[in-house]
Amino acid sequence: MIFVTGPLFAGKQEYIMEALGWDDAQFEASAVRDVQDLAAELNTEQLRALADTLAEKKVVIATEVGGGVVPIDPAQRQSREAAGRLACLLAERADTVIRVCCGLPRFLKGGETMMENRGAIKQTESDKAEQER
Repeated sequence: MIFVTGPLFAGKQEYIMEALGWDDAQFEASAVRDVQDLAAELNTEQLRALADTLAEKKVVIATEVGGGVVPIDPAQRQSREAAGRLACLLAERADTVIRVCCGLPRFLKGGETMMENRGAIKQTESDKAEQER
């Protein structure tokens, strides 16, 4: 499974569709997005079960939701925390983890060659240099 994460409107779906050479129909059949919305109000065991189910897809996309001001409302805080825990579980299960920001991919896990449907996606030289540090 390829797990793609990043900020809202950062180009996550566009990047993965281009990288895999997918059209809209292929994306809809093989990927799921906005999975952070599924995490709200789930306990730890339910999050694990959800991560197992989502990991059966070829591509899973989540929007990062924990980078802003911490909400005052406890339910909103719990929802953000659950989304973060789900992202960790998905990253653990993924073969490849890619963070996309401003349309630019950053391979966090895997990356040399991963995309089964399209051959290989190479890391940028800066990714390789940073991983060697």
